[in-house]
Amino acid sequence: MRRKDAKELIEMSGMLLEGAKTNVIEQAELNGIFVFLTEGIPILARDGNVLYPTLYNPRLDKLPSVFVDMGAIPFVCNGADIMVPGIVEVLGEFNEGDLIVVRDVRYRKAIAIGRTLASSGEIGEMNKGKGIENLHYVGDRLWQAMAE
Repeated sequence: MRRKDAKELIEMSGMLLEGAKTNVIEQAELNGIFVFLTEGIPILARDGNVLYPTLYNPRLDKLPSVFVDMGAIPFVCNGADIMVPGIVEVLGEFNEGDLIVVRDVRYRKAIAIGRTLASSGEIGEMNKGKGIENLHYVGDRLWQAMAE
């Protein structure tokens, strides 16, 4: 990856590439999704105009999280968007359109990366509907390729 492109990527991603050096960022393509790696670890992905962290990104804890009940996990891990009734806890504040980590309530492990469809305050008041668009999840093609 060219230094100029790496520098732009670091600026766009903010804290998700915090401290990364432009000479260690590599780019690969996987089924139309661009994956950005540092030291061989896939940390960011770009699908169209959406740039988001992978589940391997070591800075996921810097993003807000929602915790879903155990019954929602099979659906989330099949690519379903996250429905508000399945959200049992919100950690951090966010606005509509922000990136968020979806975690299971029992083990608190990251199972998906999503984009919010409402703010943290609005999700807390909602009783039904979609709360988060699922962008990347455990078991998707990107995750499987990274696990190999």
